[in-house]
Amino acid sequence: MTSVTSPMIDAGTTELSLHDRLLDEWGMAVVSGEVATGERLPEPNMDGDAAPSRTVTREVTRVLESMGLVSVKRKAGATANPIEQWNILDPQVIQWRLRGPHRISALHELSQLRAAVEPVAARLAATHATAEHWATLTRAAIEMVAHSDHADESEYLEADILFHRTLLEASGNLMFAALGDVIASTLTGRTQHELMPKVADQTALSWHTEVAALIRKGDGAAAEATMRQIVDESDQAISHIAGNQ
Repeated sequence: MTSVTSPMIDAGTTELSLHDRLLDEWGMAVVSGEVATGERLPEPNMDGDAAPSRTVTREVTRVLESMGLVSVKRKAGATANPIEQWNILDPQVIQWRLRGPHRISALHELSQLRAAVEPVAARLAATHATAEHWATLTRAAIEMVAHSDHADESEYLEADILFHRTLLEASGNLMFAALGDVIASTLTGRTQHELMPKVADQTALSWHTEVAALIRKGDGAAAEATMRQIVDESDQAISHIAGNQ
């Protein structure tokens, strides 16, 4: 789903504007539970730098309000909302959840969303995919194989994201396609938080190639079944790696 908020903030990035730093500080505080439901946002902590201006704090508050993380009322200021009010599919909210104490639970929820959407997208793609979609899916699957010995690094991640974004777009369903950022955030979170194996599962790799071929062949039922295997394997791998950490 395309976010109307600022771009996702990489936790390892140091050169951030005051706006982005404050957005990350306050957003993470709410999502992690550091600021409990109903509590006001704390005073900014800029690690010794000058405090942000009122203009910056107002802008950041508006962004958090658009995400559903806070409510702003006269005299009460900005207070944290319960999770039921969050825009849970906002890519930035997903990133904060994956940096928080309930990371594995959030990843399993995202896996369940993928299981509900991606197999159906594969079935629809067998009917709606264009020649460009077929070519991109095949190329992405080949790139995943090429970088499979470093599945926890950026080159593999880029190919993986490309495959799944293209699959959603190839479905011909605009709502599925709008979930591209959500899937990308999920895959990125696995890599950033060391929940990817160093060497990719060879069976899962072959399934990606098979899905591309089945979509090209127009076999929707088989493409759906194989895509379900991919999503299930991913969720099981998260549990396995998390259990060994």
